Amino acid sequence: MNATNGRRRVVITGLGAVTPLGADVDTTWRELIAGCSGVRTITDYDTSELGTKIAARVKGFNASAYMDPKEARRLSLFIQYGIAAASQAVEHAAIDFAAADPARVGVELGSSLGGTDLVEEQRSILDRRGMRAVNPTAIPAILISSAACAVAIRYGARGPVSVPVNACATGVTAVGEAYRRIIHGDADLIVAGGTDSVLSPLGIAGFGRLGALSTKNDTPESACSPFAAGRDGTVLGEGAAALVLETLEHAQGRGAPILAEVAGYGLTSDAFNMAAPDPEGAGAARAMQQALAADPEAAENLTWICAHGTGTQLNDLSETKAVKRLFGERAYRTPISSIKGGLGHMLGAAGAVSVVAGVKAIETGIIPPTINYAAPDPECDLDYVPNVARRARVDAFMANAFGFGGQNAAVVVKRFVG
Repeated sequence: MNATNGRRRVVITGLGAVTPLGADVDTTWRELIAGCSGVRTITDYDTSELGTKIAARVKGFNASAYMDPKEARRLSLFIQYGIAAASQAVEHAAIDFAAADPARVGVELGSSLGGTDLVEEQRSILDRRGMRAVNPTAIPAILISSAACAVAIRYGARGPVSVPVNACATGVTAVGEAYRRIIHGDADLIVAGGTDSVLSPLGIAGFGRLGALSTKNDTPESACSPFAAGRDGTVLGEGAAALVLETLEHAQGRGAPILAEVAGYGLTSDAFNMAAPDPEGAGAARAMQQALAADPEAAENLTWICAHGTGTQLNDLSETKAVKRLFGERAYRTPISSIKGGLGHMLGAAGAVSVVAGVKAIETGIIPPTINYAAPDPECDLDYVPNVARRARVDAFMANAFGFGGQNAAVVVKRFVG
């Protein structure tokens, strides 16, 4: 059957990732399940005036593997990372675009802040050297839509090209909205995901002034400790993740490898505060409930939750309450882990990389750990898969992503059964 409850079935056929643990999916996954951390001391600019002096930079990335070096110099890092992750996903999915109907191919690649690194750089150039020294391609390199458009141009995608901007919920929103577009018949295949790079001085200073960042500068690798006692904030990361979503019929028609199936998606708002989550987790619980409601069988077989889990006091407690609110006693029997201790918070890419990790968990039978979990927080009392990866058959997982302004997104993905 190629439809469920009268809906088109949506499957995942390709994965791509550029992260602080590695410049591809396999390297990232190997480091992730080994409990490694990509957080390091910032060394490329002066941090003496900053409270936080650590970040998770992309590891091992070579832009020339995906684009001409001259082109790369015109593009912000978030665009470079987005192109690379999308290219990996497309190659993994073995798509022959020459045989595809371009009007039925789309892109849903979001970002939370776009080219803020270039804004900072070019403003400095303007102040020091004047207008004629400003990069003439600065505006296209700054626009949040540019990563998605660059991918669409590369592959000739003439279907829906959309750019979700939902703060830290962007990556899951992109995957979920791609799923919805395919269900509604707007496209047969969509490259979806998120990308961000905001590790410039302004990015670190801005998030630091919000009180969101860890200041454990002497121990960078263990600074981000989701759900644990003594956590003092998140660590900014960067990178991109992308997935190829398509109808089951389309994937089978071209003999594509089917990795997993998208089972449901939820999107809600707290309407509570611009920088803090609803302390009771009501909006997050509703997003998760919406995602689970679309496929009762996937809900019944849910094995694992890849949490938003930023390592901030408020977010981790709110998410824990949301899971308890929705699942009741079942919450204590459902493994939950956050991968941000290793990757840092990749902002608009965070939710997309969580979905990639979930598909790998289905494939390998391994649940990644929540690292840096030294001591439990009595108020966060669920099973957070502390410190060591766990062997388990994953039949279905849920990825959560929550953003500033109260944006809550959740997506459920299940093992594919033909």
